[in-house]
Amino acid sequence: VQLQASGGGLVQAGGFLRLSCAASGGPLSSYNMGWFRQTSGQEREFVSAISRLGGTTYYADSVKGRFTISRDNAKNTVYLQMNSLKPEDTAVYYCAAGTRWYTPQLNNEYSYWGQGTQVTVSS
Repeated sequence: VQLQASGGGLVQAGGFLRLSCAASGGPLSSYNMGWFRQTSGQEREFVSAISRLGGTTYYADSVKGRFTISRDNAKNTVYLQMNSLKPEDTAVYYCAAGTRWYTPQLNNEYSYWGQGTQVTVSS
């Protein structure tokens, strides 16, 4: 499966963005999905994850209450609604797909990765 992330951009603190991750080459419903982010010189960190049919979600503590992950399997797309953005949310955001669901917060649960979309939050 190929993943294409989009929706990043420049926004002021307190603003919002919605990221999209479009899948091709396979039905999205076969995969659990995750969002991760990475800043220069840092390891990629977990943001959020959603199970194949959307029944279970996970969030990093740093985004809980501000970000919402969702999916539309009919459109083969996963979303990350990001509200109340903070400068520390600035990063390249990656979507990922995997078939395991033991520890969705770990990078190695995912086999496929998108190319990343830049989110910049100004203070």
